[in-house]
Amino acid sequence: MSFNPLSEVRYRYRLGIEHLERAERLFSLNDWVGTVSASQLAVESLAKAVIALFEVPTWSHDPSGQLSSLLEQMPDDIVDSVKKLVAFAREMAPEHGRSSYGEPSAGIVPGDIYKEEHASKALEEARKARETAERVLERFDIGELVGEAQRR
Repeated sequence: MSFNPLSEVRYRYRLGIEHLERAERLFSLNDWVGTVSASQLAVESLAKAVIALFEVPTWSHDPSGQLSSLLEQMPDDIVDSVKKLVAFAREMAPEHGRSSYGEPSAGIVPGDIYKEEHASKALEEARKARETAERVLERFDIGELVGEAQRR
């Protein structure tokens, strides 16, 4: 199987948008755990869409290191934006496990951890990750992927 960067970027972007839309729906249902979980997956997928411009994304739930390693290849005018995406991914990564399992050693389930303010913050970070990923894709003249994904 060969790597098709545009296909991978498109897939990761669409996956991120799907998770973000799910997070929006779950927030409207007051499902704080679900909102955090879907928001984390949105941030992860959107970061991986940017990574896919350069290389195959790893399977890690924390793509911040891989994305950070690509900063030197980024045009200067988007480096600060990509650094923000790195920060979002790094901050949200631990929520993958916590929103799935809670804190088992302490006997704490996810519903004990997350309240509305956590969900709201996670959702806002996912929205910002979308904006950042779109800015980067447009900078690389593949902003049509954004419109294509929104039409589906």
